[in-house]
Amino acid sequence: MPTYKLTYFNGRGRGEIIRLVFAVAGVEYQDIRVERADWPGTHKAGAPFGQMPILEVDGVKLCQSNACARYLARKYHLAGKSELEHAQADMIVDCLEDTVKPIIKFFFEKDEAKKAELKKKYIDEELPGYLTHLETILKHNHGGDGFFVGHELTWADLALYNTVGWATGMGGATDPLAKYPKLAALYKKVEANPKVAAWIAKRPKTDF
Repeated sequence: MPTYKLTYFNGRGRGEIIRLVFAVAGVEYQDIRVERADWPGTHKAGAPFGQMPILEVDGVKLCQSNACARYLARKYHLAGKSELEHAQADMIVDCLEDTVKPIIKFFFEKDEAKKAELKKKYIDEELPGYLTHLETILKHNHGGDGFFVGHELTWADLALYNTVGWATGMGGATDPLAKYPKLAALYKKVEANPKVAAWIAKRPKTDF
């Protein structure tokens, strides 16, 4: 069994999809949480691309959150049953990544008027556009009553759960799945997964 060390800030953010995969896989790892004040001087210089999260696998450093989560998902059978299902899961995760990008843009915007404009566009137009496509894709898999890919939970489903956290946390959206019953049901199914529920109950309480 490899030795895993995950380094990220004391929050969910970009590190949470990796933690969710670890939780469902039932794999132990070191969950190292860095205070923001300590990041530039203590950790940044040794980070690939100068950013976190960093996943160390037997001392080898990996970066980019989805690359790390994808590696773990495939190793621990949470990426689908075939190469085609792997690609389908990747497709969903990439779409969900696109859903997050506008949040980063307006969250750190200094001009308050522009920030409000970008946030409104995201909540009213961009987010619903992505969710509409995702609802349709979900329906194409066994009528949308199961999971995004195949017949079992994959990291694509975990990514949906995680992305809703982004949309409601940093994004400011209220009940974003209200108009998407299949996505809402899948979200609740993921949240009710015993291993996910156990992780949520024990993880450190943070704003996001």
